[in-house]
Amino acid sequence: MTTETKGIVPLLDPASDPGDTTVNGSSDNKMPGKMKAVHYEGPFKVSVKEVEMPKIQHPDDAIIKVTTAAICGSDLHMYQGRTAAETGLVFGHENMGVIVETGPGVTLLEKGDRIVLPFNVADGRCRNCEEGRTAFCTGVNPGFAGGAYGYVAMGPYQGGQAQYLRVPYADFNGLKLPRGTEHEADFALLADIFPTGWHGLSLAGFRPGESVAVFGAGPVGLMAAYSGILRGASNVYVVDTIPERLEAAKKIGCVPVDFKKSDPVEQIIDLNGGMVDRAVDAVGYQAVDSSGSKEKPNIVLDQLIMVTRPTGGLGVPGLYVPADPGAPDEQSKKGQILLSFGKLFEKGLSLGTGQCNVKAYNRYLRDLIISGKAKPSFVVSHDINIDEAPTAYEKFDKRIEGYTKVLIHPNGPL
Repeated sequence: MTTETKGIVPLLDPASDPGDTTVNGSSDNKMPGKMKAVHYEGPFKVSVKEVEMPKIQHPDDAIIKVTTAAICGSDLHMYQGRTAAETGLVFGHENMGVIVETGPGVTLLEKGDRIVLPFNVADGRCRNCEEGRTAFCTGVNPGFAGGAYGYVAMGPYQGGQAQYLRVPYADFNGLKLPRGTEHEADFALLADIFPTGWHGLSLAGFRPGESVAVFGAGPVGLMAAYSGILRGASNVYVVDTIPERLEAAKKIGCVPVDFKKSDPVEQIIDLNGGMVDRAVDAVGYQAVDSSGSKEKPNIVLDQLIMVTRPTGGLGVPGLYVPADPGAPDEQSKKGQILLSFGKLFEKGLSLGTGQCNVKAYNRYLRDLIISGKAKPSFVVSHDINIDEAPTAYEKFDKRIEGYTKVLIHPNGPL
């Protein structure tokens, strides 16, 4: 297999002159041998270390210089030791940057292109990819349906919380963006949370004019709620208990519901004058009870069933796992969640689950951003450099100092 490339033009700034070959402050024309990356050390510990630069491994690969990567709530599952992640994993599945190198098989993209990547790594060749189900690609992660950057069990793909990133099947996975730095924060959210929020409504079968209840006002929950506003929901109710998150939901036109005050199902039914048409679980398997401190993995799923009208729809983009060593009971440790299936059946509810097929949505959401009709970056709470990542993980995990969505700029400010 040849690793011949089309050339290397490292760009410190996507808007810089294409003739500028400065890398990390050096005038050397060669790519550096080492780079900084967020390195998993074990439960509740990450560090920033120098690791080997990525290399072209296949003719269809590209290398990007990462301009922005994000810390995701699902990264916290690994950070907390709630997965089988091993020391040495480089985190980061929400990535964008500028192409600095391409393999000979890359024909649609070229050096200097600014791209954002779906968190899904997909080959574009398997049956699921051909049907648009890129989150469940069977060609990139043997024995498993789906691949991702920097995530346990999702294939051998290092993450983008690093200065450079290898992009497999670059022509298929890279979404081209306007050159420059405009909309950087908005475009970064196309990698995962904006499409995933949109996907939550699609899983629920949402139609314009319907009412929606979104459980969880983290970044994905806020994006699901925002998607409801953009798509013409009559009412959007957002359930959480963190004041800053409920206030963010209110600012975009949603009705905040604090689950610590009383049963959120009763609150929503009272506010809406009846059950809602659609409901979205943006919490996942680490849901907590009304005290806000004790985990109860089935509580949100049950609340979705109870709050949704007969023949309505439920969307579950929130993460559930086949095994959870930190679960509060033996069944949940095996990924077996007890829920009111009888009531689900009795009401004739539709249930959609699974990770987002980002490519099904990201091109259209990009164009909403460019047109000025969508600005998802209202969820971004912090912009940091890569050396601040360990502190950011700690504070994000503790939900302190307003940490909601953190963007990392591994190569410095744009």
